[in-house]
Parts: sequence; structure tokens; C-alpha cells
Amino acid sequence: MKFSIGGSLKLAFRPWVEGLENIPAEGPAILASNHLSFSDSFFLPAVLDRKVTFIAKAEYFTSPGVKGKLTAAFFKGVGQLPVDRSGARGAGEAAIKSGIDVIERGELFGIYPEGTRSPDGRLYRGKPGGLARVALATGAPVIPVAMIDTEKIQPPGKVVPKLMRPGIRIGKPLDFSRYHGMDGDRFILRSVTDEVMYEIMKLSGQEYVDIYATAAKRQIADAEKAAKAEKADKTDKGDQGAQ
Repeated sequence: MKFSIGGSLKLAFRPWVEGLENIPAEGPAILASNHLSFSDSFFLPAVLDRKVTFIAKAEYFTSPGVKGKLTAAFFKGVGQLPVDRSGARGAGEAAIKSGIDVIERGELFGIYPEGTRSPDGRLYRGKPGGLARVALATGAPVIPVAMIDTEKIQPPGKVVPKLMRPGIRIGKPLDFSRYHGMDGDRFILRSVTDEVMYEIMKLSGQEYVDIYATAAKRQIADAEKAAKAEKADKTDKGDQGAQ
């Protein structure tokens, strides 16, 4: 199913790729990517000869009805791995364990260090959890990846994608074996994560913002809420003045 989906995506969108030679022909590696669109987890595997396993929320695999079954089959077909995200800490530990399992099988593990999609196309601070801990616990190389223009194909909230060419830049592997086994040191985790994010920034050309994307989303939501409240207040005052 992976090849049929990948073939269809390549035929329809014709993604361009740079740096394919940086993906090892065999053996484990961690692909650390920026996250612009829901479709990122489909375009990257589509251009690779090897399977990439990403983490996906368990709800995608457990929704009822025909649509739910089709969605679950699709996600399994493209290499998504379900993780129960109820309880933040439990979700993080489950994702890390899943990532380590994938690496120990000698496979490719895909992860988004930002933790969520960018709300505005900029690159946000990486979370020093899953990526660094999996890398330091396993010694697997980390390969930075930049998705280009995927947010224009399928912006958040849009179901039907726009036909255009996305891009994918794959950087050279980063070796963190010098920190092997130090996955309990928060300063090392932060350093490793920041180094990976710097390489992603160079590949993507994105503006870097030194806050978490989740915090940025809250700020945007609060600003939109305040703007709506201000607009409603002006409308109410206008109605009162007309009386």
C-alpha cells in the first residue's frame, strides 16, 4: 500500500528532492523534519525507497464506521504508528519507546521536533524530548529534513489539497554518539535538539522563532479572540448610539 500511495502522490504532485544520497540504504536513522502540513508524513515517505515510521495519534486508528476503518488502513499503509496521547507525560514516554523500538529494528524513524505543525510557516523551537532521547538512547544518526511549501498545498483546516510541487531537502547525518547514554541530562538534550533545529533552519530557509509552536498557537488564538471581542464591543456600541 505504501508504494501505491507514494506512486500516486509523486504522479499528482511531482515533489522535487535534494539530498536523497544522505538516506542510508540500510540500518537505522532518525529523520527529523520541520512540520508545515498534515501531508508532510505522506510526501517524505513517498520519495524514499525505504519505509519511514512516524508517530500518529491513536484516534486516527480507532474512529468508528467505514470512514474510520479507511483512515486507519491509510495511516497503517503509509507507516504511521498509533500512540495514545491521553496524558502528556504518558504520550511522550510512549512515543519515545515506539521510536526506540523502530530504531532497534534497524528502520527509519520520522519525528517532528517542533511537536506540532507551524501555525504561520515559521520554524519554532524544538522540544528536547522525543528526538534527543531516542537519538541518545540508541546512538542512531539524526538526518535533518526540510519540507518546502507543503503548507501551501494543504493549510491547516483544508481537506482538499491544491495541486502544486512541494520540495524536500535532506541534510547530512548528524552524529551524536559522543552523548550516547546521556539521555537523562536535560542540558545535553537541549543542546542536541538546538543543533538539529539549526540544521533544519539552514535547509528550509525558514525564519526561526525561539518559542514553542504550541505557545505561538495559544498567542494567535488569544489574539483572534481579543479581536473578535473588540469587534463585538464596537458593534454593540454602534447599535446603542443608533438608538
